[in-house]
Amino acid sequence: MLTITETAAEAIRGIVAAPEIPDGAGIRIATKPGAEQSGMLEVSVADVPAESDQVLDEHGARVFVDEHAVALLDDKLLDAQIDGQRVGFSIAEQPPL
Repeated sequence: MLTITETAAEAIRGIVAAPEIPDGAGIRIATKPGAEQSGMLEVSVADVPAESDQVLDEHGARVFVDEHAVALLDDKLLDAQIDGQRVGFSIAEQPPL
């Protein structure tokens, strides 16, 4: 299962804290349309998860993972780099326990 770092959670909470975004919103990670087999992913803000999304709630941040991306992100780590108003997300292998 995808794990969310504290830094990624902080970034997500900051993104969805905008006044125009409703409570309960999160980021959605999905395979790009037509690119399910290539593993290309896109990240967007979503008010609610899609019916088939896996919902993760870690460190007060919500992440919705589409059904095609779940297998790609199994045992991965979602991290973020925050630079002022800019956020960059990265996905890496989880370190061994």
